[in-house]
Amino acid sequence: MPRGIAVDATTDGTEARPPEAAAPAIADERTLRHAVELLFFAYRDFTGDADALLARWGFGRAHHRVIYFVGRRPGMTVGELLAILRITKQSLAGVLSQLMREGFIVQRTDAGDRRRRRLYLTPEAEALERTLTARQTARIAAAWAEAGEAAAIGFRAVLRAMIEPADRTPDAGAAEPAAAQAEE
Repeated sequence: MPRGIAVDATTDGTEARPPEAAAPAIADERTLRHAVELLFFAYRDFTGDADALLARWGFGRAHHRVIYFVGRRPGMTVGELLAILRITKQSLAGVLSQLMREGFIVQRTDAGDRRRRRLYLTPEAEALERTLTARQTARIAAAWAEAGEAAAIGFRAVLRAMIEPADRTPDAGAAEPAAAQAEE
């Protein structure tokens, strides 16, 4: 399948079909396309809040994701990070190398298993992560305040439902995905 637009496939390559029996009446083609557009625009603005700051260091969104998840789970292994991000080692290698070279990520040997390397943010990276997250959480908080509590609850429910079932957690992300349990 060519890279790019794959409107009828899921991330694992299987055909994506909305469950007709479970679809609410508002899930018509026009409404669903509008929701897709809203997600695109919201994501653009949500990530745009961080992009300008990241650019100061020559970092992009991949760097942001690594900094964010290593900050959320200090001491995670490369394999655990790969499972969360669902990317290849090759895709991660350049980003992680740059972050380590520039003093944002450190790798330490696991005390119990010297073959394992654990990832940690440096103090500079911790400060960057806090700043980036503060910008993004401020945008979310403002949107929730504008939309109201019921809408915020519904928004979280929809996002959680969009996550692959095996990766869902009660707080939709704070714990590692099921795939992260695999060894490096």
